[in-house]
Amino acid sequence: MRPAEPKRVVVLYNETEELNKGEPQDLIADRGVIACAHAVAEALESKGFGVRLVTTSLDLLADLAPYPPSEYVVFNLAEGLNGRFFEEARVALTLEAMGYCFTGADGYTLATAANKARTKTLLERAGVPTPPWQLFRSADEVPLQPMYNLPFPLIVKPVSEDASLGIGPDAIVCDLESLRRRVTYINTRYRQAALAESFIDGREFNVSLWGNPVEALPLAELDFSAFPNPLERIVSFAAKWLDGSFEYEHTPVICPAKVDPRLGHTIAETARAAYEALGCKGYGRVDMRVAGGMPYVLEINPNPDISPDAGFFRAARAGGYEYAGMITRILTTALQDEPHRPAFGTIPLVSPQHHAYDHIR
Repeated sequence: MRPAEPKRVVVLYNETEELNKGEPQDLIADRGVIACAHAVAEALESKGFGVRLVTTSLDLLADLAPYPPSEYVVFNLAEGLNGRFFEEARVALTLEAMGYCFTGADGYTLATAANKARTKTLLERAGVPTPPWQLFRSADEVPLQPMYNLPFPLIVKPVSEDASLGIGPDAIVCDLESLRRRVTYINTRYRQAALAESFIDGREFNVSLWGNPVEALPLAELDFSAFPNPLERIVSFAAKWLDGSFEYEHTPVICPAKVDPRLGHTIAETARAAYEALGCKGYGRVDMRVAGGMPYVLEINPNPDISPDAGFFRAARAGGYEYAGMITRILTTALQDEPHRPAFGTIPLVSPQHHAYDHIR
Protein backbone atom coordinates (compact mmCIF):
# COMPACT_ATOMS: atom_id res chain seq x y z
CA MET A 1 0.00 0.00 0.00
CA ARG A 2 1.22 3.50 -0.75
CA PRO A 3 0.44 6.28 1.69
CA ALA A 4 -1.34 9.34 0.40
CA GLU A 5 1.03 11.45 2.46
CA PRO A 6 4.45 10.27 3.59
CA LYS A 7 6.01 10.38 7.03
CA ARG A 8 2.87 9.82 9.09
CA VAL A 9 3.22 7.80 12.28
CA VAL A 10 0.71 6.66 14.89
CA VAL A 11 2.36 6.20 18.28
CA LEU A 12 0.11 3.57 19.85
CA TYR A 13 0.14 3.06 23.63
CA ASN A 14 -2.06 2.18 26.58
CA GLU A 15 -3.36 4.20 29.51
CA THR A 16 -4.28 1.87 32.35
CA GLU A 17 -6.37 3.36 35.15
CA GLU A 18 -6.68 0.27 37.33
CA LEU A 19 -5.46 -3.33 37.41
CA ASN A 20 -7.56 -6.46 37.70
CA LYS A 21 -4.83 -8.32 39.65
CA GLY A 22 -1.51 -7.85 41.38
CA GLU A 23 -0.37 -5.18 43.84
CA PRO A 24 -1.63 -1.56 43.69
CA GLN A 25 1.94 -0.35 43.13
CA ASP A 26 2.10 -2.36 39.88
CA LEU A 27 0.18 0.48 38.25
CA ILE A 28 3.44 2.48 38.28
CA ALA A 29 4.95 0.07 35.77
CA ASP A 30 1.83 -0.01 33.60
CA ARG A 31 1.63 3.77 33.35
CA GLY A 32 5.31 4.16 32.56
CA VAL A 33 4.47 3.71 28.88
CA ILE A 34 2.58 7.03 28.81
CA ALA A 35 5.70 9.14 29.31
CA CYS A 36 7.55 6.86 26.90
CA ALA A 37 4.92 7.41 24.18
CA HIS A 38 5.21 11.18 24.50
CA ALA A 39 9.02 10.98 24.36
CA VAL A 40 8.86 8.82 21.22
CA ALA A 41 6.36 11.22 19.60
CA GLU A 42 8.57 14.20 20.39
CA ALA A 43 11.61 12.41 18.97
CA LEU A 44 9.81 11.56 15.72
CA GLU A 45 8.49 15.09 15.35
CA SER A 46 12.03 16.41 15.76
CA LYS A 47 12.94 14.33 12.70
CA GLY A 48 10.10 15.74 10.62
CA PHE A 49 7.45 13.06 11.03
CA GLY A 50 3.78 13.84 11.41
CA VAL A 51 2.74 12.06 14.60
CA ARG A 52 -0.59 11.08 16.13
CA LEU A 53 -0.70 9.78 19.71
CA VAL A 54 -3.40 7.11 20.01
CA THR A 55 -4.40 5.15 23.12
CA THR A 56 -5.62 1.58 22.79
CA SER A 57 -8.96 0.23 23.94
CA LEU A 58 -10.71 -3.10 23.51
CA ASP A 59 -11.90 -1.79 20.11
CA LEU A 60 -8.64 -1.21 18.28
CA LEU A 61 -10.40 -1.02 14.92
CA ALA A 62 -12.31 2.03 16.09
CA ASP A 63 -9.22 3.53 17.72
CA LEU A 64 -7.33 3.41 14.42
CA ALA A 65 -10.21 4.18 12.06
CA PRO A 66 -8.98 7.76 11.36
CA TYR A 67 -5.48 6.46 10.54
CA PRO A 68 -5.64 3.92 7.69
CA PRO A 69 -2.67 1.59 7.04
CA SER A 70 -2.33 3.05 3.56
CA GLU A 71 -1.29 6.36 5.14
CA TYR A 72 0.20 5.54 8.53
CA VAL A 73 2.79 3.28 10.07
CA VAL A 74 2.34 2.35 13.74
CA PHE A 75 5.04 2.80 16.35
CA ASN A 76 3.66 0.13 18.64
CA LEU A 77 4.20 0.72 22.36
CA ALA A 78 0.93 -0.91 23.47
CA GLU A 79 1.28 -3.27 26.43
CA GLY A 80 -1.34 -4.54 28.84
CA LEU A 81 -4.77 -3.05 29.33
CA ASN A 82 -5.95 -3.10 32.95
CA GLY A 83 -3.76 -6.13 33.62
CA ARG A 84 -5.47 -8.41 31.10
CA PHE A 85 -3.41 -11.38 29.93
CA PHE A 86 -1.94 -11.34 26.40
CA GLU A 87 -3.28 -7.86 25.61
CA GLU A 88 0.07 -6.88 24.10
CA ALA A 89 -0.09 -9.83 21.72
CA ARG A 90 -3.73 -9.10 20.84
CA VAL A 91 -2.83 -5.59 19.74
CA ALA A 92 0.02 -6.80 17.52
CA LEU A 93 -2.12 -9.56 15.99
CA THR A 94 -4.85 -7.03 15.26
CA LEU A 95 -2.37 -4.66 13.61
CA GLU A 96 -1.19 -7.54 11.43
CA ALA A 97 -4.75 -8.42 10.46
CA MET A 98 -5.52 -4.79 9.60
CA GLY A 99 -2.47 -4.59 7.35
CA TYR A 100 -0.39 -2.09 9.28
CA CYS A 101 3.37 -1.88 9.14
CA PHE A 102 4.38 -1.56 12.80
CA THR A 103 7.49 -1.53 14.94
CA GLY A 104 8.74 -4.36 17.12
CA ALA A 105 7.71 -7.97 17.54
CA ASP A 106 4.73 -9.73 15.99
CA GLY A 107 1.81 -11.12 17.95
CA TYR A 108 3.08 -14.70 18.05
CA THR A 109 6.41 -13.69 19.59
CA LEU A 110 4.73 -11.41 22.12
CA ALA A 111 2.32 -14.19 23.13
CA THR A 112 5.18 -16.64 23.57
CA ALA A 113 7.29 -14.19 25.58
CA ALA A 114 4.34 -13.42 27.84
CA ASN A 115 4.53 -16.96 29.20
CA LYS A 116 7.86 -17.63 30.93
CA ALA A 117 7.35 -21.40 30.96
CA ARG A 118 6.69 -21.51 27.23
CA THR A 119 9.70 -19.26 26.61
CA LYS A 120 12.03 -21.44 28.69
CA THR A 121 10.81 -24.56 26.92
CA LEU A 122 11.57 -22.93 23.59
CA LEU A 123 15.05 -21.91 24.79
CA GLU A 124 15.80 -25.43 25.99
CA ARG A 125 14.77 -26.86 22.61
CA ALA A 126 17.07 -24.35 20.90
CA GLY A 127 19.99 -25.30 23.15
CA VAL A 128 20.12 -21.88 24.85
CA PRO A 129 21.08 -22.20 28.56
CA THR A 130 18.38 -21.13 31.02
CA PRO A 131 18.13 -21.96 34.75
CA PRO A 132 16.23 -25.14 35.70
CA TRP A 133 12.60 -24.46 36.56
CA GLN A 134 9.22 -25.89 37.46
CA LEU A 135 5.66 -24.60 37.23
CA PHE A 136 3.33 -24.75 40.24
CA ARG A 137 -0.39 -24.18 39.73
CA SER A 138 -1.03 -24.46 43.47
CA ALA A 139 0.90 -24.99 46.70
CA ASP A 140 -0.45 -28.56 46.76
CA GLU A 141 1.86 -29.35 43.85
CA VAL A 142 4.96 -28.55 45.95
CA PRO A 143 6.40 -31.94 46.98
CA LEU A 144 6.91 -33.01 50.57
CA GLN A 145 10.58 -33.78 49.98
CA PRO A 146 13.31 -31.55 48.49
CA MET A 147 13.49 -31.57 44.70
CA TYR A 148 16.88 -32.92 43.65
CA ASN A 149 16.43 -31.58 40.11
CA LEU A 150 15.60 -28.12 41.46
CA PRO A 151 17.69 -27.41 44.57
CA PHE A 152 17.23 -24.33 46.76
CA PRO A 153 17.56 -21.36 46.66
CA LEU A 154 14.86 -20.61 44.10
CA ILE A 155 13.34 -17.42 42.76
CA VAL A 156 9.55 -17.58 42.36
CA LYS A 157 7.80 -15.40 39.76
CA PRO A 158 4.35 -15.01 38.20
CA VAL A 159 4.50 -17.04 35.00
CA SER A 160 2.91 -14.37 32.80
CA GLU A 161 4.08 -10.99 34.09
CA ASP A 162 7.04 -8.79 33.21
CA ALA A 163 8.59 -5.57 34.54
CA SER A 164 9.54 -7.35 37.81
CA LEU A 165 5.89 -7.55 38.91
CA GLY A 166 5.62 -9.92 41.85
CA ILE A 167 9.38 -9.83 42.49
CA GLY A 168 10.34 -8.72 46.01
CA PRO A 169 12.54 -9.97 48.85
CA ASP A 170 10.15 -12.87 49.53
CA ALA A 171 10.52 -14.09 45.95
CA ILE A 172 13.73 -15.85 46.99
CA VAL A 173 12.90 -19.06 48.86
CA CYS A 174 15.24 -21.48 50.59
CA ASP A 175 12.92 -24.23 51.85
CA LEU A 176 9.71 -26.04 50.94
CA GLU A 177 7.46 -24.12 53.32
CA SER A 178 8.65 -20.75 51.94
CA LEU A 179 8.08 -22.08 48.43
CA ARG A 180 4.49 -23.07 49.28
CA ARG A 181 3.80 -19.61 50.74
CA ARG A 182 5.18 -17.86 47.68
CA VAL A 183 3.28 -20.08 45.26
CA THR A 184 0.08 -19.32 47.16
CA TYR A 185 0.84 -15.59 47.02
CA ILE A 186 1.36 -15.70 43.24
CA ASN A 187 -1.75 -17.86 42.70
CA THR A 188 -4.01 -15.55 44.72
CA ARG A 189 -2.57 -12.08 44.14
CA TYR A 190 -1.67 -12.47 40.46
CA ARG A 191 -4.26 -15.14 39.62
CA GLN A 192 -1.84 -17.35 37.69
CA ALA A 193 0.66 -20.17 38.07
CA ALA A 194 4.02 -19.60 39.76
CA LEU A 195 7.32 -20.36 38.06
CA ALA A 196 10.11 -21.45 40.41
CA GLU A 197 13.58 -21.12 38.94
CA SER A 198 17.05 -21.93 40.26
CA PHE A 199 18.62 -18.79 41.69
CA ILE A 200 21.86 -18.14 39.83
CA ASP A 201 24.41 -16.50 42.11
CA GLY A 202 26.43 -14.51 39.59
CA ARG A 203 26.85 -11.33 37.59
CA GLU A 204 23.72 -10.05 35.84
CA PHE A 205 23.83 -8.55 32.35
CA ASN A 206 21.30 -6.94 30.00
CA VAL A 207 21.90 -7.24 26.29
CA SER A 208 19.98 -4.89 23.99
CA LEU A 209 19.65 -6.09 20.40
CA TRP A 210 18.14 -4.61 17.28
CA GLY A 211 18.18 -4.37 13.53
CA ASN A 212 18.15 -6.83 10.66
CA PRO A 213 20.61 -8.52 10.68
CA VAL A 214 20.45 -8.35 14.44
CA GLU A 215 23.30 -6.67 16.30
CA ALA A 216 24.03 -6.31 20.00
CA LEU A 217 24.51 -2.93 21.58
CA PRO A 218 27.13 -2.53 24.33
CA LEU A 219 26.51 -4.81 27.30
CA ALA A 220 25.09 -3.46 30.54
CA GLU A 221 25.76 -4.95 33.99
CA LEU A 222 23.74 -4.52 37.18
CA ASP A 223 25.95 -3.42 40.09
CA PHE A 224 24.77 -5.26 43.23
CA SER A 225 27.82 -4.38 45.32
CA ALA A 226 25.65 -2.53 47.90
CA PHE A 227 23.97 -5.85 48.78
CA PRO A 228 26.33 -8.07 50.83
CA ASN A 229 23.82 -10.95 50.90
CA PRO A 230 23.86 -12.69 47.48
CA LEU A 231 20.18 -13.60 47.88
CA GLU A 232 19.29 -9.90 47.97
CA ARG A 233 20.95 -9.26 44.60
CA ILE A 234 17.86 -9.22 42.41
CA VAL A 235 16.13 -6.74 40.10
CA SER A 236 13.07 -6.42 42.27
CA PHE A 237 10.02 -4.25 41.60
CA ALA A 238 11.47 -1.70 44.02
CA ALA A 239 14.83 -1.69 42.24
CA LYS A 240 13.14 -1.07 38.92
CA TRP A 241 10.29 1.29 39.78
CA LEU A 242 10.28 2.73 43.32
CA ASP A 243 12.30 5.93 43.08
CA GLY A 244 13.80 6.70 46.49
CA SER A 245 13.83 3.11 47.75
CA PHE A 246 17.16 1.62 48.86
CA GLU A 247 16.98 -0.91 46.05
CA TYR A 248 16.33 1.75 43.41
CA GLU A 249 19.08 4.03 44.63
CA HIS A 250 21.67 1.27 45.09
CA THR A 251 21.30 -0.79 41.93
CA PRO A 252 23.20 1.25 39.34
CA VAL A 253 23.81 -0.04 35.85
CA ILE A 254 27.26 -0.01 34.27
CA CYS A 255 27.19 0.43 30.48
CA PRO A 256 29.35 -0.48 28.70
CA ALA A 257 29.99 -3.31 31.15
CA LYS A 258 33.53 -4.05 32.17
CA VAL A 259 33.86 -7.59 30.94
CA ASP A 260 36.54 -9.83 29.51
CA PRO A 261 36.21 -9.71 25.68
CA ARG A 262 35.84 -13.47 25.36
CA LEU A 263 33.09 -13.60 28.00
CA GLY A 264 31.46 -10.54 26.45
CA HIS A 265 31.36 -12.28 23.10
CA THR A 266 29.84 -15.41 24.67
CA ILE A 267 27.17 -13.31 26.43
CA ALA A 268 26.30 -11.42 23.25
CA GLU A 269 26.10 -14.59 21.16
CA THR A 270 23.90 -16.29 23.77
CA ALA A 271 21.62 -13.26 23.77
CA ARG A 272 21.46 -13.33 19.97
CA ALA A 273 20.56 -17.03 20.02
CA ALA A 274 17.78 -16.38 22.55
CA TYR A 275 16.47 -13.40 20.54
CA GLU A 276 16.34 -15.42 17.36
CA ALA A 277 14.89 -18.54 19.04
CA LEU A 278 11.93 -16.49 20.21
CA GLY A 279 11.52 -14.84 16.80
CA CYS A 280 12.07 -11.29 18.07
CA LYS A 281 11.98 -8.55 15.49
CA GLY A 282 13.03 -4.92 15.43
CA TYR A 283 14.43 -4.58 18.92
CA GLY A 284 14.57 -6.49 22.18
CA ARG A 285 16.49 -7.08 25.38
CA VAL A 286 17.80 -10.30 26.91
CA ASP A 287 18.55 -10.51 30.64
CA MET A 288 20.96 -13.13 31.88
CA ARG A 289 23.21 -14.20 34.72
CA VAL A 290 26.66 -15.71 34.44
CA ALA A 291 27.98 -18.47 36.70
CA GLY A 292 31.11 -20.50 36.06
CA GLY A 293 31.61 -18.67 32.77
CA MET A 294 28.20 -19.86 31.50
CA PRO A 295 25.49 -17.28 30.64
CA TYR A 296 21.97 -18.36 31.66
CA VAL A 297 19.07 -16.53 30.02
CA LEU A 298 16.55 -15.27 32.59
CA GLU A 299 14.17 -13.23 30.47
CA ILE A 300 13.61 -12.18 26.87
CA ASN A 301 11.87 -8.86 26.38
CA PRO A 302 10.59 -8.20 22.86
CA ASN A 303 9.52 -4.53 22.70
CA PRO A 304 11.32 -3.53 25.94
CA ASP A 305 11.00 -0.12 27.54
CA ILE A 306 12.61 2.50 25.28
CA SER A 307 12.04 5.51 27.54
CA PRO A 308 14.88 8.04 27.71
CA ASP A 309 15.80 6.73 31.18
CA ALA A 310 15.48 3.02 30.34
CA GLY A 311 18.15 0.44 29.72
CA PHE A 312 17.68 0.13 25.97
CA PHE A 313 18.50 3.78 25.36
CA ARG A 314 21.39 3.55 27.83
CA ALA A 315 22.91 0.86 25.61
CA ALA A 316 22.08 2.72 22.37
CA ARG A 317 23.69 5.87 23.76
CA ALA A 318 26.80 3.87 24.64
CA GLY A 319 26.72 2.68 21.02
CA GLY A 320 26.75 6.23 19.70
CA TYR A 321 23.07 7.06 19.23
CA GLU A 322 21.12 10.04 20.48
CA TYR A 323 17.49 9.40 21.46
CA ALA A 324 15.78 10.60 18.29
CA GLY A 325 18.28 8.65 16.20
CA MET A 326 17.50 5.48 18.13
CA ILE A 327 13.75 5.95 17.67
CA THR A 328 14.17 6.66 13.96
CA ARG A 329 16.27 3.55 13.50
CA ILE A 330 13.62 1.36 15.19
CA LEU A 331 11.01 2.82 12.83
CA THR A 332 13.27 2.39 9.81
CA THR A 333 13.92 -1.25 10.69
CA ALA A 334 10.16 -1.92 10.76
CA LEU A 335 9.79 -0.42 7.31
CA GLN A 336 12.70 -2.42 5.95
CA ASP A 337 11.37 -5.66 7.45
CA GLU A 338 7.93 -5.15 5.94
CA PRO A 339 7.97 -7.15 2.66
CA HIS A 340 5.16 -5.11 1.14
CA ARG A 341 5.82 -1.91 2.98
CA PRO A 342 4.36 1.32 1.69
CA ALA A 343 6.56 3.85 -0.04
CA PHE A 344 6.82 5.82 3.15
CA GLY A 345 8.79 8.81 2.05
CA THR A 346 12.53 8.94 2.34
CA ILE A 347 13.56 7.91 5.81
CA PRO A 348 17.32 8.14 6.22
CA LEU A 349 19.14 5.50 8.20
CA VAL A 350 20.70 7.11 11.24
CA SER A 351 24.21 5.82 11.56
CA PRO A 352 25.90 5.31 14.92
CA GLN A 353 29.25 6.87 15.59
CA HIS A 354 30.69 3.38 15.47
CA HIS A 355 29.57 -0.22 15.22
CA ALA A 356 28.41 -0.98 18.74
CA TYR A 357 29.03 -4.72 18.58
CA ASP A 358 32.71 -4.06 18.06
CA HIS A 359 32.91 -3.42 21.82
CA ILE A 360 32.14 -7.01 22.65
CA ARG A 361 33.94 -8.95 20.04
